[in-house]
Amino acid sequence: MKIASWNVNSLNVRLPHLEAWLKTFAPDVVGIQETKLEDHKFPDSVLAGLGYRSVFAGQKTYNGVAILARERSIGDVQVGIPDFDDEQKRVIAATVDGVRIVNLYVVNGQDVGTDKYSYKLRWLDAVHGWLAEELKKHPQLVVLGDFNIAPDERDVHDPLQWNDEHILTSTAERAALRRLYALGLHDAFRLHDDAAGTFSWWDYRQGGFRRNLGLRIDLTLVSDTLRDNAVEAGIDREPRTWERPSDHAPAWVRLK
Repeated sequence: MKIASWNVNSLNVRLPHLEAWLKTFAPDVVGIQETKLEDHKFPDSVLAGLGYRSVFAGQKTYNGVAILARERSIGDVQVGIPDFDDEQKRVIAATVDGVRIVNLYVVNGQDVGTDKYSYKLRWLDAVHGWLAEELKKHPQLVVLGDFNIAPDERDVHDPLQWNDEHILTSTAERAALRRLYALGLHDAFRLHDDAAGTFSWWDYRQGGFRRNLGLRIDLTLVSDTLRDNAVEAGIDREPRTWERPSDHAPAWVRLK
């Protein structure tokens, strides 16, 4: 099972990219973030024509998440974090052929010390409590998405700029991510690659992609039960080279 995560940064704009990528990369399961579409506008019939079933939760202009599954059963859908009051559509979970998929579009946080930063930390704490319960019910668990956190210095192009006091790399954000790891989740990419300099997001400005001024903030995490089954993982840079691309590239893991 090949499982991927992609922040498409507007599915309305990037649908042709998604269609082309699904045909060439052929993932079995995809978690999509930032669809920016209300549910009645989600292109589920188009994706069904490519062999993908869809579950989704969206809103106008912002956020929006979906899970696609190719020729596989998909059910037990959960939208949002249980017992956490939040109108933003940032979370969707579903079970695909016995594997629990949790798709997260983590809060950006704006700047350290702001209200949005505090909201991000509260949101991550709620996710931690929920995933602890999910792991009890679903030992075969994959948590994926745009985490808006670069795990460590290897995952940023300039550690002096992206430091302990900067948004996306601050001490508290990284500590919140490590708390998720401590539940028994493993960064699939780091199971296979210890090197620095592989990124999944590049700013549109200042030639960010051309100069490889990026961050690795799109992650695929696998549970203890699936760790040995995660035989490959990586970032597919190809869609970032296309015309009018998302600023994110897909992250993926293959389970044997």
